[in-house]
Amino acid sequence: MKWNVSEMVFPRGGISLRRQLLQLVLLHTAWEMGSGQLHYSVLEESQHGTFVGRIAQDLGLQVSELVPRMFRVVSKGRGDYFEVNLQNGILFVNLQIDREELCAKIPVCAVHLEVIVDKPLRVFHVEVEIADINDNTPFFPAKEELLLILESRLVGSFFPLEGALDADVGINAQLNYQLSPNEHFMLDVQKSGDNSLGLIIKKSLEREDIPVHRVVLTAFDGGEPVLTGTVHLMITVLDVNDNPPVFSQSVYKIQMLENASSGTLVAKINATDLDEGVNKEISYSIRSVTPPKLNTIFKIDPNTGQIRLNGELDYEGTNSYEIRAEATDKGGYPLSGHCKILIDILDVNDNVPEMLVTFLLVPVPEDSSLGTEVALISISDRDSGANGQVNCSLRPPLLPFKLVSTFKNYFSLTLVEPLDREQITEYRMVVIARDEGTPPLSASSSVVVPISDVNDNAPIFAQPTYTIFVKENNPPGAHIFTVSASDPDVAENALVSYWLDEKLWPLSSYISVHSESGKLYALQPLDYEELKLLEFQVRAKDSGLPSLCGNVTIQVFVLDENDNTPVVSQSVEEPPALIVIPVPSGHMLGKIRALDADSGYNAWLRYELHEGNSGPWRVGLYSGEISTTRMLDEVEDGGSQNVLVVVKDHGKPPMSATATLSVSLVANSQAIKTDARLPRTAGNAKPLADTANLYLIIAICSVSSLFLLVILVYVALRCQSEEKEVMMYGPGTATLVCASEVGSWSYSNRHSRILAGVSGETCPKSDLMVFSPNTPVFAVNRDVGNAKDLVPPSPGEVSNVEP
Repeated sequence: MKWNVSEMVFPRGGISLRRQLLQLVLLHTAWEMGSGQLHYSVLEESQHGTFVGRIAQDLGLQVSELVPRMFRVVSKGRGDYFEVNLQNGILFVNLQIDREELCAKIPVCAVHLEVIVDKPLRVFHVEVEIADINDNTPFFPAKEELLLILESRLVGSFFPLEGALDADVGINAQLNYQLSPNEHFMLDVQKSGDNSLGLIIKKSLEREDIPVHRVVLTAFDGGEPVLTGTVHLMITVLDVNDNPPVFSQSVYKIQMLENASSGTLVAKINATDLDEGVNKEISYSIRSVTPPKLNTIFKIDPNTGQIRLNGELDYEGTNSYEIRAEATDKGGYPLSGHCKILIDILDVNDNVPEMLVTFLLVPVPEDSSLGTEVALISISDRDSGANGQVNCSLRPPLLPFKLVSTFKNYFSLTLVEPLDREQITEYRMVVIARDEGTPPLSASSSVVVPISDVNDNAPIFAQPTYTIFVKENNPPGAHIFTVSASDPDVAENALVSYWLDEKLWPLSSYISVHSESGKLYALQPLDYEELKLLEFQVRAKDSGLPSLCGNVTIQVFVLDENDNTPVVSQSVEEPPALIVIPVPSGHMLGKIRALDADSGYNAWLRYELHEGNSGPWRVGLYSGEISTTRMLDEVEDGGSQNVLVVVKDHGKPPMSATATLSVSLVANSQAIKTDARLPRTAGNAKPLADTANLYLIIAICSVSSLFLLVILVYVALRCQSEEKEVMMYGPGTATLVCASEVGSWSYSNRHSRILAGVSGETCPKSDLMVFSPNTPVFAVNRDVGNAKDLVPPSPGEVSNVEP
């Protein structure tokens, strides 16, 4: 607490006031040491801009951080009387304050301020006491007061007078009285007890000499400068009836509940008169009620002296009343007696607690730290004692928030558990304030705390890997697939865009992805013979700050189309084969060798004799071996013939090529010694073919076993791999095609490139393709963009193809 006595505004000549305020400062300093709040004092009626205190310095805050931390002052329901200059941290008067209007007769008048700063959020409590100045003049209820006094009254007789009132408090409301100079009356002021004021006869009265006395009663307050008020007393001296009524008690003390109904008996006063006859008859009346504005709230029966309630009481408005009653006899010159009735009003629990909720942080970010204050709740109850003691609770209780008491009837709604907007987007709760009266009264307020989104969720794809199949020779720009990622966040935090991860290999010439829709496009026609597999990653990024990413692996298998014609490996320019007759039936004359750059069925070749062929020839359907159909024992057709062979693949539609084998038949006597390769090999062709078939069967079994093993290893590696490679197989294929009666096989020594490996090195790879006439490779959806997710054999593995 800080008191700025030297900087307070004092009126001129206020030496005594300075001393009194210094005592008040010391008193409040001692009180503040146990209260834990900042305390200032300022005089009422101070002008706008009057210095109150260096609030930033007293709170331990730097002036430079007031604006960044959103320093603000909140006044509780009493107007914006004070403001803070954010340039120098000084608290000053904003509106002129009338203490009497603000606090009436309350001894200590204070305005409670709440100072709030952010980053981090803190709430300080500041009290500014409004010190009273002597700005109200004492006043009497009436300008003139009439007194009737019998001339027979003895010296020393006391006649009560109505005292003056002063709206100020403290020393400014302490009144002294002075009577104008006269020889018959003097003033009697009793400052102890009931503070009674009255006239005392100091000299016997003679009506015949002075029937009416006029004196002036002046009231002085204790402030500086001293203010005064006056009342004119007109005293009429009466004759005869010399015994006034006397009350059984000079002061009646009564207690009443504030909920007493109108007409309730307050008190019954009683007075007696020692006179006889009509002079003994008494009539009761109420002379005044304090406070004066409630002078009609009580009424008295003039005959019985019963005082009854004539309105409604309110402890919170006025908790005590003073009634001055008068008993007057009915003599020719009536005499009066007087008494006071002091009424204390007892509080009843008739005020429901009032609640004010001030949100400090709404909506609440879902990543708010524990202990964050979300709202400030202030509760007031106009009742007193236990009726004004308030407890606060939260319903339902199982929430990530709780109420923390900060100061008196102030509570903060504080975060105590982590938030997750994706689970709960807002919290609805009821704050209940209940007093301790009997029966207790309560008030409630519904509070809705929305939770704002934080970008804490990365986009997620439905599955980690997609496998798609695309036929080669697709049109440029063809849509081949659509990827989609979801993000449980909202707004820009859930706005997903897509792009290709080209860190391992630039793919922009092959594949593109639409940044908004996630559609994948093939930018150029794909060629199976050059590129069999594309494996790459598509990344999805949200628009939050900072942005979060997810990825998915895409495997694009290029499917072969029959777009390559078989190529005969032997040149048609070779010299004719010389056959020495006789030649037995089934004798192999030669073998046609052909290659097909396609794969699978499209590369499976068969051999047929051209329709224009004539002669005793036949060709193996899958082996390409040309042999005789019957025994040749003589030279026919001049001894030289051309065998025309058609080589076809199994594609749809099939593609073909032709090969010609020139054969010359000679007799033994005409044999020419030459380097004729075919005749010398013809005799042992059949054993070689049988040996090749045996090796082929062994190779098929071995490679099939190896294929199963490779499949198992491949699946295991795919499940564990975190970094994906982009693989592209290039051209450079040399294929040797062999044939037998049960099927055909091809061995290719292919030099392929791995373009996205860890080392980045190029290594050769050999593939053995085996085809069986019974088992299909895979099924392909004819639509390029709707290919089924099948796992075809990887290069180097064995595949069976149905003929």
